Parts: sequence; C-alpha cells; structure tokens
Amino acid sequence: MKFDPASNIQDLLHFGEFGDVNPSITDSATYTFMEAKTMVDTFHGEQEGCFLYSRHWNPSNKYLADSLAAMEGTESAWVTASGMGAITSTLLQLCNAGDHIVSSITTYGGTFAFLANYLKKFNIEVSFVDITRLEEVEKAIRPNTRLVYTESMTNPLLQISDLPGLAKIADKHHIPLVVDNTFTPMMIAPAKLGAHIVLYSLTKFVNGKNDCVAGAICASHEFIASLADVNTGSAMLLGPVLDPLRSSGIHKNLHTLHIRMKQHSHNAMYLAGKFEEAGLRTIYPGLSSHPQHELMKSQMHPDFGFGGMIAIDLETSDKASVLMEKMQLAGVGYLAVSLGYFKTLFSNSGKSTSSEVPEEVQKEMGLSEGLIRFSVGLDHDVQRTWEKIRECLVV
Repeated sequence: MKFDPASNIQDLLHFGEFGDVNPSITDSATYTFMEAKTMVDTFHGEQEGCFLYSRHWNPSNKYLADSLAAMEGTESAWVTASGMGAITSTLLQLCNAGDHIVSSITTYGGTFAFLANYLKKFNIEVSFVDITRLEEVEKAIRPNTRLVYTESMTNPLLQISDLPGLAKIADKHHIPLVVDNTFTPMMIAPAKLGAHIVLYSLTKFVNGKNDCVAGAICASHEFIASLADVNTGSAMLLGPVLDPLRSSGIHKNLHTLHIRMKQHSHNAMYLAGKFEEAGLRTIYPGLSSHPQHELMKSQMHPDFGFGGMIAIDLETSDKASVLMEKMQLAGVGYLAVSLGYFKTLFSNSGKSTSSEVPEEVQKEMGLSEGLIRFSVGLDHDVQRTWEKIRECLVV
C-alpha cells in the first residue's frame, strides 16, 4: 500500500479531556503529581504518559508532534518555536567540537549562515557541495563527518535532492541524512526514501496562515529522546519550546494541508507554464525543462503535485524590483519573505532570504541577482491571476 500522509493524520484519534473534538489546550507551565516517585521517574524519562514542565513536554505539543510523525512515517517527533530552532537543535545534538558536516550549498539563508558562520565558534567545519552531484557528496565526506544535510527542494533554486542516493551514501558511512522538507510537505516523505531526520519550518505550508513561527524534528524514538534528555539534550537545554496555544492552532491547520497543497501545486503549475511560454527563464520541478523533473516524479506522491514554489529570472535586481512592485499594486500578492501563505508572496531571493549568502557564493551556486521566488497562493481563478501578472510584465 502506498504511503499516504493525509490518511495517516486522519486516522489519529485526538480529542479533549471532556470529549472535545479538538484536543484540549494545556495552558500550564508545570504539572502536579500524586506521588513523589512518579515525578522522579518522569524527570529521568522513565515514566510514560506524564508531564513535568512545559519546556520539557506538554500535551498540546505532543498532539502536534504525534500528528507530524504520522505524516512523515517516523517513530516520533518534537516541535520547536521556529524552524531554525529545529535545525540548530538537531545539528548541535549530532555534532561536537572538531566535527564536520557536508551540506548542500543551496539552502535557506539562515541555515547557510548558521553552518558557515556560527558553527565556527565550536570548531565545527562545513563542506558545501552541489547536492545534485552525488559524487561531490561522497568525495566531501571525512572520517569526522557527522551528517549530510540538504533540503528536499532547495531554497531558492528549487533543485531536487536525490534522497535515496544521498541516503545510500549516508548509510555507507554510518551517518544520518538530515533533510529539511519545508517546501514539500505531503509531496515528498524523506523518511520513506531513506532520510534519518526530517526537519520543518511549520511556519510555512504546514500552518499556512503566516500567523505564527514554529518548527519540527521528525525522527526515531532514540533521537527524539536524546533531544529531550535533561542532561545532554539540545532541545531541552537550549529551550526552543513552542507555545501550546500556537501548537494547537497548527495542529488544526495540519488537517487541511493535503487540500491546500493540491491547490498550491495546481496554481503553480499553471503559472510556471505561462511564465515559460512568455519566454522567461522559469524554474519549476513540474516543468519537463527542470533538470530534476523525472527525479521529482520518482520521489513524490502524485496526489499533491509539484509544489507551490516557482522561481523566475529577470537578470537584474532592478528589473525584479520593478516587477514585484507592479504585481503588489495589481493585487497579485505581497512583496514579502516567507512562503506557504494563502496569498501569493514574492521576493528577490539574493537580496532577502538568501542575503546571508555572500555574493560570490550566490554566483557559484547559480543564483541570479534577478531571481524572483514565488510562493503561489490558493487563488480560485489562477487564470485571472496570470492576466494581472501579464499586464505587469509589459514594459
């Protein structure tokens, strides 16, 4: 039977303490115990089903984490206060001073900055590679390499990672493959393709409303337990806890994700085709012109399409700025960072979400200064949206 993330979420029975169809929101920082020994056992991780303190674990966050694990097909999950909280907690849990990481050079700007700049404080080295060239990944691995890091669909160039191929390399060297799946929820299930740890910025498509910031780590029971260890766990000791009220809202939104991803993908496919017909350099995995189009098809769940992200290249940042300003005034969407919103968002990646990447590295990875990244919204009439964009393209 084909892995079905939407049905896995639907099958979960989560209800409140009074029979509420929505799980109760546990608005408490600390929890009481009827017996002192139970508190001691819970503190040391030896007591299942009990809660001690909300930075450690709370019922609302556990409901969301269990649903995300079901969606990803992992044994367990942990939720954090941001996507960067999920990324940094994971990398710091896996690495010690003197260790080494192999990472895709094309990755979210905040992630790149953490890898290239912040980890130097701990004498952790990072080798950046073209993740689409498996031989480069293999060649970059050293005896002290502790993980391979990539994104299922890279930000902002929309490259598709060969997850089974990367997993084979990681397994050969007995290290985990860590995959950020923020751009491709439902569409790609990295853990089912060999990834060991799956990360999310829940802020984006999963929540879908741009009204909160959150992240997630989906992995084995063993790894999640290590994150939560009161003595050595990065998620425990760094404290990136997600507020239960926000967690509850994301949990409800998760149940419509499969519907939303279909519409995001439908609209993006239409617009990508129109951009390409208009003679613009267009990057979208659903187009046969995309270098990893067939790879994407081999890894994706066909029900949810090729995703809501498009990139077009206007060659210069000045041209990109003019078009984005026109599109905002025409009501196409908003000139704003982030993605996964119900309205279309667009930004000039090199000057915004990838601005942490030095210009020479942007050129090395093939990031044009005129690249506009679109997060296509849930527009009902996408043909009408294209007409607005077409008018804006007229000089």
